[in-house]
Amino acid sequence: MSIEQYGWNRSWASKWSGIENKNVGKGLTPGRIVGDFGSKYRVLTESGEIWGELAGRLRHDLSHSGDFPAIGDWVALTLLDKGDHAIIHSVVPRNSVISRQAAGNVVSEQIIAANVDTLFLVSALNDDYNVRRMERYLIMAWNSGANPVILLTKADLCLDSELKIAEMERAAPGVAVHAVSAVEDSGRESLLPYIGFGQTVALTGSSGCGKSTLVNWLCGKPVQRTQEVREDDSRGRHTTTHRELFVMPDGGIIVDTPGMRELQLWNDDGGLDLAFGDVTLLASGCRFGDCRHQQEEGCAVLEAVRTGELEEKRLLNYRRTQRELQYHSVKEEKAKRKSVSLQTKVTASRTGRKGWRKEIEEF
Repeated sequence: MSIEQYGWNRSWASKWSGIENKNVGKGLTPGRIVGDFGSKYRVLTESGEIWGELAGRLRHDLSHSGDFPAIGDWVALTLLDKGDHAIIHSVVPRNSVISRQAAGNVVSEQIIAANVDTLFLVSALNDDYNVRRMERYLIMAWNSGANPVILLTKADLCLDSELKIAEMERAAPGVAVHAVSAVEDSGRESLLPYIGFGQTVALTGSSGCGKSTLVNWLCGKPVQRTQEVREDDSRGRHTTTHRELFVMPDGGIIVDTPGMRELQLWNDDGGLDLAFGDVTLLASGCRFGDCRHQQEEGCAVLEAVRTGELEEKRLLNYRRTQRELQYHSVKEEKAKRKSVSLQTKVTASRTGRKGWRKEIEEF
């Protein structure tokens, strides 16, 4: 399997030239992370697929930034044991990064996948179907730099799939929406433009929405384990517990990721305005530039809600998500200041100990 099959092209070769020029004589070779198993990685190189692990220096540096290699990353390697093992020295600058706020109380970014061309946002056409949740996934997608595409799976279970498609299209202006059914083998042809040779697609969605089944269907064979969802609430368990790349018959590669019970957004790089483009456009007609679209006189957004041009639930979700992102931004800034303060204290403490030792030696 060639690295070109896994997305290597002129753009990546150009980036690699810059890395080689800075590391002349170090014998580095490029590889792509095709499996993320925590402390170790499966890496695809020109000589085949091998196990890799982080260099000690890189592991120490990344313990501060948290920016560890992720599934889909291109990395710089040195090969050991006649090419059977590799040490990862650095990550090639990324084209796209799909991330979210990590679970728990610690403010940190969790990278889901890197260098993805198209992000399939998956929702099943059963009780999993949720327009408001899809709006949140769209913010993550637009922030990532990948091209978002909405996939409505399990179309065989829905009698009004066309209405659901139209509803999603209204909630996601400009984003392609496709209804597919792995059981009936229908809708695959509409996905061909995204899964061709050298292209990388990733799937994300809630647990039980059919991502693993979709991967098996697109790959033409069972590469991922699947589980039945509970019939009473259409929820499923986390079938996928790690991240891995799979090659599709059409030449592209696909990433399945663990399902999410709840998507906590990480930062905002314009994704909110893109996901809610209609609200942003309406807001340009408000009388006041700092209008919050709540009770202000001359608010074009509220007028659109009154006339039925804008759905009230969509505006409420916009407000709620905006507040969440603002709150998260404040928390992140506080965490950064705390980290810098702690690092300053540690540095001062080390400097103090060195000075004390020097005084003892001189005495």
